[in-house]
Amino acid sequence: MAERGSARAALALVTDDFTELPAPGRRSRPDGPLGWQGYDDARARAAGRTGEEESVVCGTGTVEGTRAVLISFEFGFLGGSLGERTGDRLEQAYSHARAHRLPVVPLVATGGSRMQEGMLALTQLQRVARQSALTREAGLTQIAVLRDPTTGGGWATLGAGADVVLALPGAQVGFAGSRVRPPDSDPAAYTAEAQVAAGSADAVVEPGELRAVLGRWLRLLTRPSEAPAPVPQALGARELPVSGWDAVQRARDPRRPRARQYLDAYFTQRVAISGDRCGGRDPDGMLCGFGEHQGRTVAYAAQTGTATRPAGYRTAARLIRLADRLRVPVLTLVDTPGAANDAEAERQGAGPAIAEVFAAVASARTPVTTLVIGEGGSGGALALAAPGTTWATPDSYFSVIAPNLAAAILKRPQEEVEATAAQLRIRPQDLAELGVIRTGDQLFP
Repeated sequence: MAERGSARAALALVTDDFTELPAPGRRSRPDGPLGWQGYDDARARAAGRTGEEESVVCGTGTVEGTRAVLISFEFGFLGGSLGERTGDRLEQAYSHARAHRLPVVPLVATGGSRMQEGMLALTQLQRVARQSALTREAGLTQIAVLRDPTTGGGWATLGAGADVVLALPGAQVGFAGSRVRPPDSDPAAYTAEAQVAAGSADAVVEPGELRAVLGRWLRLLTRPSEAPAPVPQALGARELPVSGWDAVQRARDPRRPRARQYLDAYFTQRVAISGDRCGGRDPDGMLCGFGEHQGRTVAYAAQTGTATRPAGYRTAARLIRLADRLRVPVLTLVDTPGAANDAEAERQGAGPAIAEVFAAVASARTPVTTLVIGEGGSGGALALAAPGTTWATPDSYFSVIAPNLAAAILKRPQEEVEATAAQLRIRPQDLAELGVIRTGDQLFP
């Protein structure tokens, strides 16, 4: 289990300075809205133990040079639970963020809603959800840090509802708190590490690294730009393929540069998002995140040369939608023989997942730049390609479907695959002639 620190210790861990917002006033009722006997005494004891008047401390602070609104939970105050006065403070913090165009960083440690306030406590989640939604609509980012524990409605709103979710090692994270789970539940499923593995959080970060990591995220996600991402330099072959089959062989050559090499060459620094928020990840098939290129932030979604899984497409769609909302240009790297087509991929919703990416690219207001760096197989590749702003390297191809599969569909023998590749006109120069891709000096000699 993670070490459980106070709200102010959490703030000191990540901020260079902190200024608390004045607490909004609310007329006090004896023992709260339900007249719960002993509630006032419980709050008084909690205040005496923690030095806090409520379960959250809200204010503005600087994190590695970026100003933000921070919301830090005090678990020692009635388990960091949410009540009406908590809701007042959260609403005020989000309103302040919008008024001053600041990102929001919840440092969450809560057991959920406050029992002594009943349904009025539970409805605070609706207030929080609305404030989060309004902040999202305003184009401001929200980065949650999950402390121990993060359960109940606090996880389902402030935590899981954030754009980026970071977590401390060993933190208990789950919608069901420890006292309400089935007795035979596997406790390992309710951890920060399990939530990352399930695609519900982006990364586990050591406490000593949290300030630097959070600062990097805040810098990258608070720099909008209207200019498109520049096309990366081709890292592999410079001469164009002589035939369609030559293009296929080049793209399938294991020595050809892959996505990680392109990302390393393009970005001076980058951070990764992970997971589709639907229980899945595709770390071997799709790389997504934000990086710095020539002093600007660029978002990226890059295929790695394998058959992309549904979780990979959903993660890419999530990335593109977030970049669009934050007005950050997007770079997509296309490299896949096609979408995964096994039975499990179908059960995981391959079609709807690919549809999400098509829709995200088609509706993006931020500019999207695409480079085909290897195999461009069928709709699983085309989903990431931006119409009118797609380029291709000399060691790539783009096809309605991989030539060997096209031959099979046409009921042609194996020996006709090479001829089929020629007929499909899949070479970069063919694609340029057809108007499918654009050309540039950095790609074509």
